[in-house]
Amino acid sequence: MQLLGDRVLIVAFEGWNDAAEAATSAVDVIKENGDYVLAHSVDPESYFDFQYTRPSVYRDEEGVRRLMWPGATLWSPRHGSGLWLLRGQEPARRWKRFASEFVATARDEGITGVILLGAMMGDVPHTRPILVHAWSENDFVRANSTIERGRYEGPVGMLSVMADALETAGIPTMSQWASIPHYLSMQAKAPKATIALLDKVADITGIVTTHDELDTEALKWEASIDAAMNDDAEMIEYIRSLEAARDAWDTPAAKGDAIAREFEQFLRRDTDGPRKGPASGPGDPA
Repeated sequence: MQLLGDRVLIVAFEGWNDAAEAATSAVDVIKENGDYVLAHSVDPESYFDFQYTRPSVYRDEEGVRRLMWPGATLWSPRHGSGLWLLRGQEPARRWKRFASEFVATARDEGITGVILLGAMMGDVPHTRPILVHAWSENDFVRANSTIERGRYEGPVGMLSVMADALETAGIPTMSQWASIPHYLSMQAKAPKATIALLDKVADITGIVTTHDELDTEALKWEASIDAAMNDDAEMIEYIRSLEAARDAWDTPAAKGDAIAREFEQFLRRDTDGPRKGPASGPGDPA
């Protein structure tokens, strides 16, 4: 039996939950690989502050100038098999109503389980496989996998609100968050992290998404960072310290506390800005 059943919804939101656009890019790749129809879209007037998340203008295939409003949309596979997708911007207001609206749609679609994708900046090197932390508050999910309960306490984003609403509605969830090297720009895409999330989705659902083009982009991504660091002896030494810490921490015993500690650093860095200095391990507090 599939851990989350045969109608799994993948969720990702732009913004705070999505460093380097790794999570939303994963949803985009899945959608590009499939055949999807619109299942539900929110009214942007209800949830978004347009001075904060502004609409954009574009020209369609016929050259007609159109507005694109911020929002969030749930897509279902046209033929009823595959992955359901929820993607959009994190709302500015009415988070509980927003979550309830999509929980109702998930029920209508017969969703049996949900994977919530996120990404955060962490003390990790770009030269190692991307760490993806998984956790779940669902007893069945934890009992039938190696996934543990989340240990983090503190401020959260829309993904946590969605997870709570879905679990309350009886729909099991798990969270998968990729760690992005914090010495990179949060706005720059990290294809290696997107691949790591896609691979984790495949592990859980058994549905493999082709990403050959993304594999090539990931190789170029890593090579470009190497080239940029070549003349920075301090940064090279710092990355070596991250590599050593990652190798030491890359054991089952060490991973238990990693997600809570990494969230704490992510939140501290989000307030204070990025830093560069000695590392004591992925997720260790400064």
